[in-house]
Amino acid sequence: MPINKPYRRTCRQFLDGKYSEGGRWMYLLHKRYATDPRHYIRAFLLIEEEILNLFTYVEPSDINSNTYSHKIQQLLMRTCVEIEANFTAILLENNYAEAKKGNTNIKHYRLIDKSHRLSAFEVRVPTWKGSNSVRSPFQAWASSSPLSWYQAYNKSKHQRHENFERATFDALMDAFCGLNILLSAQFCDEEYSPRAKSIGLSGAAYHYDGEDGMEPSIGSILRIKFPTDWPDEQRYEFKWPEISLLADPFQDYDYAQHPIT
Repeated sequence: MPINKPYRRTCRQFLDGKYSEGGRWMYLLHKRYATDPRHYIRAFLLIEEEILNLFTYVEPSDINSNTYSHKIQQLLMRTCVEIEANFTAILLENNYAEAKKGNTNIKHYRLIDKSHRLSAFEVRVPTWKGSNSVRSPFQAWASSSPLSWYQAYNKSKHQRHENFERATFDALMDAFCGLNILLSAQFCDEEYSPRAKSIGLSGAAYHYDGEDGMEPSIGSILRIKFPTDWPDEQRYEFKWPEISLLADPFQDYDYAQHPIT
């Protein structure tokens, strides 16, 4: 049976394969869906401004992947802290007991791959020159492997002098794309701006570089591909105008059902 009430802070494919067409995206705007989503979107957009400024000095290209500097390391720190803030918000708002105790770490964060399928997302950096323009920052979780960019963040945070060279431009870009995926997995393409929303995810559209099978993403520089192979029993299937009248039209995802590994 498909899911007849959306989970908090969780954007999923519907039974017909779509994500937000036909007004179904409106559940994203309900006050009970997420606490102050604009706070998290704004933080991402501020980091995006810094990334664009960095592109002035470091060309987004494979050849510069191993470039490192204090600025790159600082941006990696900010981006990963923001990723952790989003992970924590998802767990807290779904009433995960360990999050309420303040005991969460990367092992707990990995549970979110079960609810949001982060490992199945792809992001493209259109301005990137080389083979690393398309990234899947969470793909390693699909095989229970660690995230190399997150390890670079942790190592360069706790022992910066010894691990400074690990905080590379490539690690930063993986983290930046990872943050974009994490926001998209919660809020689809909604930026919670004052402007009225008229269209949602509607299939691949033409852009300057031609057909790439992706969608414009939150922010201004990335394109994203959402998972299209959710099992039917894990997809949404509800009529928002009907369930929106409920006192609480959302449900908690039970993270406790998954073991910590």
